[in-house]
Amino acid sequence: MKVPILFFSICTLLLITSCNNENFSSDESSNEGELLTASISSKNTNSQHPNILLIIADDMGVDATPGYSIGSTKPNMPNLQGLANSGLTFDNAWAYPKCSPTRAALLTGKYGYHNGVLNVGDHISLTEKSLQTYLDENASTDYAHSIIGKWHLSNGTNDAEVMGADYYAGFSGGSVGDYYDWDLYENGQSTDVFDYCTTKFTDLAVNWINQQTKPWFCWLAYSAPHTPYHLPPLSMHSQGSLPTDQASINANPLPYYMAMIESIDYEIGRIQTLIPQAVLDNTVIIFVGDNGTPKSVLQSPYGGAQGKGSLFKGGVNVPLIISGAGVTRANDRDDSPVTTTDLFSTIADIAGASQSNYENSESFKSLFTTSNTFSRDYNYSELTDVTKPAKSGYTISDNDYKLIQLDNGVEKFYDLSTDAYEKTNIKKNQQNNTQRAARNALKAKAANVRI
Repeated sequence: MKVPILFFSICTLLLITSCNNENFSSDESSNEGELLTASISSKNTNSQHPNILLIIADDMGVDATPGYSIGSTKPNMPNLQGLANSGLTFDNAWAYPKCSPTRAALLTGKYGYHNGVLNVGDHISLTEKSLQTYLDENASTDYAHSIIGKWHLSNGTNDAEVMGADYYAGFSGGSVGDYYDWDLYENGQSTDVFDYCTTKFTDLAVNWINQQTKPWFCWLAYSAPHTPYHLPPLSMHSQGSLPTDQASINANPLPYYMAMIESIDYEIGRIQTLIPQAVLDNTVIIFVGDNGTPKSVLQSPYGGAQGKGSLFKGGVNVPLIISGAGVTRANDRDDSPVTTTDLFSTIADIAGASQSNYENSESFKSLFTTSNTFSRDYNYSELTDVTKPAKSGYTISDNDYKLIQLDNGVEKFYDLSTDAYEKTNIKKNQQNNTQRAARNALKAKAANVRI
């Protein structure tokens, strides 16, 4: 009797998947018919061991994210908004001003000062303990893990696997040169791919997820909306049939940037459709940006030099939305000072690691259910660019005040209670006693971080 029952179950699941796929035309993804159907096991649907899906958007600041008050032009992202409605939005999440340091901090649980990746082009030491290896050693059960999409931490085609990932497929550089024609590295081999990049990464992620028979952690790093700005397939966005010549894109890149962000949301919808509901119900979904918005598409109240690549709010404050299994604070917001570095310990905590802190990373998993339970009272970020000492250095904030210490010796100090967007630098000789004490406390905390 068991064989007919199993056969009937598989046929039913295949029928459901086929019906779901009717919403997508064949030209939207050359791999759609190849997506594998899940073999649902008791492990990847067991609430004691939730799956973890980390989605990283490249060059997407809060001014370009629905649900945040900054920015007048917003992309249409109903799927991300759905995650926010059922989960938790973080208003004070910090990353690094550029992508590689953010990814290295997330991978190692260390600030760049300690892992050596402080700017684009810096390479991670392959001897660093990765989050994937940490899960192997400390998770309460055996987790499968993958890194799919942008790596940008070294030039090796399989360095993610060298550092412990079970599976890697993506590209090693900062971006693809053409979203419709690019090189995919998988199993140490390079393949010229003509599928739309954002869609291909989704296909790879869904295929991998639906093969797993134990709890899994999928790191899905899209290249979008990083340059080159372009028009995604029309079915994936609401910006309309815009001109595709480079002159038009250069003249007004914002709608193309928005279209690329909307293509990510479209793919989030596909993921939610193509993963069986029982698996999805036992999955924590984390959506995060890797740094602030680029200058060419940066929106007010940020100034042109206060976005990506800067230590100002527009360079380090990124969207962070977490929803799914174990997240009970539905449609809620939190202003705790969390960082992308903290995602290391938070993900490990979700996976059942016994320690809640590791290196510079502190788990904020407790915030999924209860507010005011995160102990750290400051936020920190940094950037080292030897060619631009007037822009590189570190920044630290306690939510009331913010200090920027530049490598050229210049200090900038802001009272965030009256100057949330860091327009007026309060010089040392202009600071009152309260401000001076706050500045000294921030400098002491930064010195402790950088020991």
